[in-house]
Amino acid sequence: MTEHGERETLSSRLGFLLLAAGCAIGLGNIWRFPFIVGQCGGGAFVILYLFFLIFLGFPVMVMELAVGRGSRRNLADAYERLAHRGGSIWRKFGLFFFCGNLILLMFYSTVTGWMPAYAWHLFSGALTGMSAEEVGGFFAEFTASPGAMLGWMAAVVLVSTLICGAGLRRGVERVVKWMMGALFLMMVVLCIQSLRLPKAMEGVSFYLLPSWERMMQAGLGNVIMAAMGQAFFTLSLGIGSMAIFGSYTDRRQSLAGEGCGIVALDTVVALMAGILIFPACASFGVNSEAGPKLVFIILPNIFNQMEFGRWWGGVFFLFMSLAALTTVIAVLENLVAFVMERFHLHRRVAAWWAGGAVALLSVPCALGFNVLSGVQPLGSGSTILDFEDFLVSNNLLPLGALCLVLFCTWRAGWGWEAFLAEANTGNGLQLPKWLCVYARFVIAPVILLIFIMGYISLFC
Repeated sequence: MTEHGERETLSSRLGFLLLAAGCAIGLGNIWRFPFIVGQCGGGAFVILYLFFLIFLGFPVMVMELAVGRGSRRNLADAYERLAHRGGSIWRKFGLFFFCGNLILLMFYSTVTGWMPAYAWHLFSGALTGMSAEEVGGFFAEFTASPGAMLGWMAAVVLVSTLICGAGLRRGVERVVKWMMGALFLMMVVLCIQSLRLPKAMEGVSFYLLPSWERMMQAGLGNVIMAAMGQAFFTLSLGIGSMAIFGSYTDRRQSLAGEGCGIVALDTVVALMAGILIFPACASFGVNSEAGPKLVFIILPNIFNQMEFGRWWGGVFFLFMSLAALTTVIAVLENLVAFVMERFHLHRRVAAWWAGGAVALLSVPCALGFNVLSGVQPLGSGSTILDFEDFLVSNNLLPLGALCLVLFCTWRAGWGWEAFLAEANTGNGLQLPKWLCVYARFVIAPVILLIFIMGYISLFC
């Protein structure tokens, strides 16, 4: 809301696409995607991922955008406004899953802080000349420092709060446009540098050529579930992160067409991340199936072996910082919109309330690697970050998406006709009526399966 009560809108279609894509593009594309590809059969996994991204992630994204644009509200209030009946019940669902935004930022802000910290240390030469063991020790020492963890987390939240508080157009839209432009530029430069390395084509082949043998070793069922999960979670659907930007856009373009643009940008970044990482791993004999430690321990070792590696490494982590920060800003904007609309506050005041709550609630995660390392909610060796990630990734995201699909397809919610009318308003790709059957009897059961398999993989 503006000072005079009118709801803010984005200034351009490009701003909407880059903001929504900035929310979707994050560490899941650049950190999680490459190591899952390495573990699950290279190009074989990529093919499955793209298939599920189109036939699972895309329809749900359009639904979330439609709920936002149709209601002109954040997700917590959108359900109640659009529901044909049972509005109070849907409102409870909206509030419950809206909390996913807050919990997501409670750990994502901490991890985001690691990126500029690593960029700073690489540019300063702090990691130059370190052995593989010393780089691993550096990461352990860094996370063991309460001051460093709290300081970098607070810096991320402060910057995001200032940007959101500056206004939708003057702050969020303008800054994210520049950040996304810089992100794509740095990614192109880094990919070109990676492809110039010796044995780069071996890495590209490992990445893009299907390895059915590796896929079978990982287990066909596991690979299919991993591809479905990655395609779904990479778009951050189910907790309203996309709905808020749908609420800020106009009705000149159909939402299916806009969804195609967002999915395309998100996919390009994920695929380019593989082009960046796999040639470097092949050139320096590094195992690209190393898992989460690939980015924070193994890649710095690669940069130490490269000519001008200190600078290439700094640019890489600066690029990672932008990717993660765009997500933090986008998700925080959802919280700011909720506070503004629910309590009728000025944007700047709402931003400080939302940012303050995120900073305060992020403290346990930041201290979970040091002062609170004895708190292991998911068993021996787990951290508070693991638990909060589990709450969002394994619970709130799939359940929120399932709730969203049911809301758009059943009469007890918004209903398919009302959803379809909103989604197809404007120029561009139009959704067919028969998609309702597919959404209700294919997409919804698949999301439920992802939810169940998340628990099976954790406890079995």
